[in-house]
Amino acid sequence: MLPSAAPARCLLLLLLLAVAGAAFDLEEATVDSIRRAFADGELTSRGLVELYLRRAAALDPSLHAVVELDPDGALAAADRADDARRLFASAGGGALPPPLLNGIPVLVKDNIAAAGGGGALNATCGSLALVGSRPAGDAGVVERLRRAGAVVLGTASLSEWCNFRAPGIPAGWSPRAGQGKNPYVPSATPCASSSGSAIAAAANMVAVTIGTETDGSIMCPSSYNSVVGIKPTVGLTSRAGVIIISPRMDTVGTVSDAVHVLEAIVGYDPRDAEATCMALQYIPEDGYRQFLNIDGLRGKRLGILRKDLFRFPSGSVQQKMTMTTSTVQSYAYSSLKMNEIKFLSFLLIPGCYETESKMGAILVDNLEIPNMNIINDAVQSGERALMLAEFKLSLNSYLSELASSPVRSLSDIIDFNNKHPVEERMAEFGQSYLLQSEATDGTGPTEKKAIAKLNELCESGLEKIMRVNQLDAIVSPGASAHSLLAIGGYPAITVPAGYASNGVPFAICFGGLKGSEPRLIEIAYSFEQATKVRRPPTLQHSII
Repeated sequence: MLPSAAPARCLLLLLLLAVAGAAFDLEEATVDSIRRAFADGELTSRGLVELYLRRAAALDPSLHAVVELDPDGALAAADRADDARRLFASAGGGALPPPLLNGIPVLVKDNIAAAGGGGALNATCGSLALVGSRPAGDAGVVERLRRAGAVVLGTASLSEWCNFRAPGIPAGWSPRAGQGKNPYVPSATPCASSSGSAIAAAANMVAVTIGTETDGSIMCPSSYNSVVGIKPTVGLTSRAGVIIISPRMDTVGTVSDAVHVLEAIVGYDPRDAEATCMALQYIPEDGYRQFLNIDGLRGKRLGILRKDLFRFPSGSVQQKMTMTTSTVQSYAYSSLKMNEIKFLSFLLIPGCYETESKMGAILVDNLEIPNMNIINDAVQSGERALMLAEFKLSLNSYLSELASSPVRSLSDIIDFNNKHPVEERMAEFGQSYLLQSEATDGTGPTEKKAIAKLNELCESGLEKIMRVNQLDAIVSPGASAHSLLAIGGYPAITVPAGYASNGVPFAICFGGLKGSEPRLIEIAYSFEQATKVRRPPTLQHSII
């Protein structure tokens, strides 16, 4: 939801404005199409920012994907980007070319500090307690975005406290932005805490969005909002200046034009030194765009965890699309749409046999992860205990570094909620996770035991099955493998795969071991280009 002052100012300016670049079609715009429009003189960065501001003013009252916009800071940054582009053109090659994301607007999730633009953006994690806080500087990923030329348009909504306040709170709700809405089916969940980033990207409110994930927070909203999401290996992207839950599991990723953005935001950050130094070994010398290979599936060995992850209602579109060959033959193909048949042809798996799919991948079926029931139970696995302790430590550290803030500790936030029960809907939701987290006292015997158990589950689980079967990736529907991939800080890419009978999108996810982003990009891009399932939601047309 837009802050009260911004819409009036934006609407007065923008709805009366003959926007520069108005002929440019925002529908399904990508980084590449925007860069082409810039190069061809069809569009300016200022014109693009104005188009997105106007679109946000029209759509966000219904979708609640945005917490704040910074029109003054964004327009000033856009003007600088246009000046850089004109300078390069006039120099006839005698100047450095503009960077990859030059002049392209981006929304960052509301737990990521963005202080270096107009200085107007709060980073509140959806909470009223942090309204008025000011970070001392940009988060590490925002620094890199600006260095790549990106224009920070504003902050995207999320589930309050990254869905770690209490169980049972609706996904996508926060007191700052209200209830985020799935743009395909408004009554459906937008899913998990990076919901606003996914909603905004899905509804073409901006081409580039940034999210964060602890356990499912990029994978799930990407799936339910039909956008590509990349959850990078923990440490590839800096968490400095980001409100996180767990240093072991949290990662900053992309929920939109993913590979271009990933390339811009990875790298070492002295403020998140241990994790980003460890991950330097995984960053390819020539970046990630080189792995956008249309034939990238060929020869890749993909593991299918059918028993653990492929569970769908009988007769559902998803069930028909993931059956074994013998079962599929009893169904009439005419009952499926063409994009479903394309997806089905990829996942035709004859029983326990290893076969080569029609897209050139080698599918290894009916694999099982031992103790998957424990991995999926945050209490049994030790994940919950570790998250509770690490959240308090991480949050208090973040708050201590703010230039100014009305609260300085988790205890202050708990007190704030108690003093504002109506706005924070305390009677309805409570704050049990916050209270449990406050009761922890650092990393003690309980937490060390949890870490040891998680390490064992990783080694005997995903790492062993990948190694023994020589897999390049595992395949799972939607975010069903979220905990399996979260507990070890493993990467995943979620790609649109279809739409259920009620219109709710669903996805396919490719996950792998740490540093396997190059292979995952090849696999995901090849699948995306062969199927081209995504279609924009129709909700926006009735609003704008």
